[in-house]
Amino acid sequence: MSIVLFDLPTDTKRARKEYVQFRKYLMKDGFTMMQYSVYMRHSASDENAHVHITRVKSCLPPDGEVRIIKITDKQFENIEVFYGKIKKPIEPAPTQLEFL
Repeated sequence: MSIVLFDLPTDTKRARKEYVQFRKYLMKDGFTMMQYSVYMRHSASDENAHVHITRVKSCLPPDGEVRIIKITDKQFENIEVFYGKIKKPIEPAPTQLEFL
């Protein structure tokens, strides 16, 4: 699982355009939104995660901050999610493809 967190400027028309382009690129590459400016993508292997991380690096906007975290499926399962003080179950991890 790769998680991309970003804080990009949106104070000018050009910056907003770059923000939108980066966000669209993430979605085109199979990332889904966890929260605003936090996107995740399941990868079947470390090698596959590396491919997608390299793709993200290739389309970084010129300004702002982007961080990428790789975590295991087990670590993802252990994320605790709260809405106010109420704990909610986390969305299930994407299922992996199995070839028989």
